[in-house]
Amino acid sequence: MVQQAGGTVSYGALAGRIATHASTLQRAGVARGDRCGVIAPQGVGFVEAALGVMAAGACLVPIPPDQPDGTLETFVARAGLAHVVRVDGDVLSHGACTGAPVSAPIDDAAFRALAPAYLRYTSGTTSARKGVVLGHATILARLDAANRGMQIDADDRIMWLLPMAHHFVVSILLYLQRGATVLLPSSSLAQPVLEFAQSVQPTVFYASPYHYNLLAKDRSARALESVRLAVSTAEGLRADIGQRFATRFGQPLVQALGIIEVGLSIMNLVRPQEKPTALGRPLPDYDVWLRGEDGHPVPDPSAPERSGEICIRGPGLFDAYLEPWTPARALLDPDGFRTGDQGWRDADGDLHLAGRRANRISMAGMKFFSEEVEAILDAHPGVARSRVRPMEHAHLGEIPIAEIVPADPTAPPSATTLGGYCREQLAAYKVPRRFEIVPELPLTLTGKLSRGREG
Repeated sequence: MVQQAGGTVSYGALAGRIATHASTLQRAGVARGDRCGVIAPQGVGFVEAALGVMAAGACLVPIPPDQPDGTLETFVARAGLAHVVRVDGDVLSHGACTGAPVSAPIDDAAFRALAPAYLRYTSGTTSARKGVVLGHATILARLDAANRGMQIDADDRIMWLLPMAHHFVVSILLYLQRGATVLLPSSSLAQPVLEFAQSVQPTVFYASPYHYNLLAKDRSARALESVRLAVSTAEGLRADIGQRFATRFGQPLVQALGIIEVGLSIMNLVRPQEKPTALGRPLPDYDVWLRGEDGHPVPDPSAPERSGEICIRGPGLFDAYLEPWTPARALLDPDGFRTGDQGWRDADGDLHLAGRRANRISMAGMKFFSEEVEAILDAHPGVARSRVRPMEHAHLGEIPIAEIVPADPTAPPSATTLGGYCREQLAAYKVPRRFEIVPELPLTLTGKLSRGREG
């Protein structure tokens, strides 16, 4: 069932609403394999509309409801949408996109042959956004594999804090498939979440480091004694957030690597308390290996400086990129999915994220990652958020430059202060050579730090 501040929707009622939506859409001309955009606010209405599209045999294309003007037109052109479904309260409306121009070549016959169920675009953190296609069989395979780690069953009550337009397949669908209760608070702020949790007694939290940071700052006496598992995903977990949350609630955060092309393949289930920032170990159905520059496994990936690209093989890997049409089999053989993330393993065999391959900085032959420096800067009390990027240098190759959003814009930390702070915790070559105070940093549609162009 789905339980939110306004009431509870049982599985029987949910199934009835989904069937009604599917029938309505089919009468309106929605056909099997059509790409169908859904614009709906966070809540049970989104779940009903999304599953209604799937039940009608169409391919769900979630569109964030709070994006700037032009977002819908971009989705129509890029994805070649045939239909758009909107949800306003309890009302579902449908519109056709007949004749809409498509901006890139799509092999529509090959697309439909996959029995497509879900199309979602990547965040575009470091490059152009890609349309990832998942078929029904692919989704079922990755749900089964993910639950080898999550262990969701009908007794679970999952507190859900992430945007449904960006996170749906190996989360909401998994919970509903296993008969669990999805809990939707009225807000993702700490007070309403904890007040709601007191009344509904969640067993699982599924949220991002941003949400856990808010909860860790709570100073009330409210506890989370019913929680057996708190999963942190969507972006890297900082050590200070994990430690503060564990201290406040007596519950470690379990970092999980979720990738739209792969699903949920790695979780820190063994040592979350001792190693809050570790990705952990592959779930049973997945083979995760670290690829060196020569294409072979890294022989001794025991430190960030000796990292390799994280490659993943296993069930439920994506079926294709939409435009230009690229079947996954052309990309997955022989390495599996190459994530673009660099990782290393500690002595216990736990995997750690060193950084994005595209965010690697090479200074005088010494390589390091932007994320490592940002983690230090973001822990400074005068810094709200940072971004570290390389700048070309005539003699050193590249040097690190830091952009800083100050916690207090009227009193930003000085370059001297930040430089000294970094030198206390980083090797000298990793310390930014320049600090730029900026009012804000660009974010992707999913709220991640943008480092490249949006497609």
